[in-house]
Amino acid sequence: MRRPVHRTAFAAIALTGLMVVSACAKDSGGTTASTDVAGAACEFATPPSPPATSNPSATNGKTADGDKVDGSALKIGLAYDIGGRGDASFNDLAAAGFDRAIKDMGVKEENTRELSASPNEDESVKQSRLRQLAREGFNPVVGVGFAYTESLKVVAPEFPDVQFGLVDSAVEGAPNVTPLVFAEQEGAFLAGVVAAYQSKKCHVGFIGGVDIPLIRKFEAGYVQGAKAAAPKIVVEKKYITPATDFTGFQDPAKGLETAKGLIDKGADVLYPAAGASGIGVFSAVKQAGVLAIGCDADQYHQPALADTRDVIVASSLKRVDVAVYDFFRAAASNDLGSLPKVFDLKVDGIGYATSGGKIDSKLQSILEGFKAQIIEGKIKVADKP
Repeated sequence: MRRPVHRTAFAAIALTGLMVVSACAKDSGGTTASTDVAGAACEFATPPSPPATSNPSATNGKTADGDKVDGSALKIGLAYDIGGRGDASFNDLAAAGFDRAIKDMGVKEENTRELSASPNEDESVKQSRLRQLAREGFNPVVGVGFAYTESLKVVAPEFPDVQFGLVDSAVEGAPNVTPLVFAEQEGAFLAGVVAAYQSKKCHVGFIGGVDIPLIRKFEAGYVQGAKAAAPKIVVEKKYITPATDFTGFQDPAKGLETAKGLIDKGADVLYPAAGASGIGVFSAVKQAGVLAIGCDADQYHQPALADTRDVIVASSLKRVDVAVYDFFRAAASNDLGSLPKVFDLKVDGIGYATSGGKIDSKLQSILEGFKAQIIEGKIKVADKP
């Protein structure tokens, strides 16, 4: 039988919050002008024109096409990052891709396994988790998050016949490890555009869970997008924990405290890239009567945030679900070379969602204009602050 999965009951957390999405446009070099979009207080740079045929982002990214893959003989495994299934964000997306692969490929329930992680666990624990899956015959296996990078450097060579997928990182010299990496900064750029247009004070904020290069990609894109839309906008930035402390991804109380600090400084639209700590951010946002932007998933539809979804105006999307699903499918059909090198806006591995009806047609057109310029290479989004 399938091993029970630890599911964190975020809905039971007293810190129920909300987030509202704001997107910021890239400066196209035009003049600044006032706009009636959402009645925002900023002066905005002239945005790029939307493409002739607009195709607004939705919550469905592209997945591998082709004939149905028979996975009935496979045993597939998933090793979560901290937070695990139920974090309303990054891990839940991986779980969705895992679940879809099981259903679409006909994988038997007893041939699936999910293993959870603990905050700040020793590297040897991660190695043991991966070895357990490989020794029990699970193949392919996905490690959810860059935290598995060092472990796979050791474990992958021990099991050369096992195909590993690694979300958010790569292992040089390991042919049986497929990197599943993203252009997070592109989605964050669009979130910055929304934030600028939704802000009543021309003053927004970014909250990172842990101060590491991956999360700085979100910061870089968000700040660039906000300032491209409104060059004089003020952007507050704060990380919940330093690089050595990964509890910043799973501490709603600290998320709430951090968010209150930015709100007190004047930020009225917050964008947290903080995993489960975002629940606390949304709580603070709700209490203060300001807005927030979802991250990774379309958080308007997350069950753990159902009571506060009315304030979520948009979310940046990081399609971990698509990458995980496509990896399992490609591994099962021995076609890993078909996967994109980077999951970005161009392949719908990155995007944005406007569930809830808060984004009007004018702002939608602005977002599509910036999205098109990023895809065409006319806008280069920085991956470092």
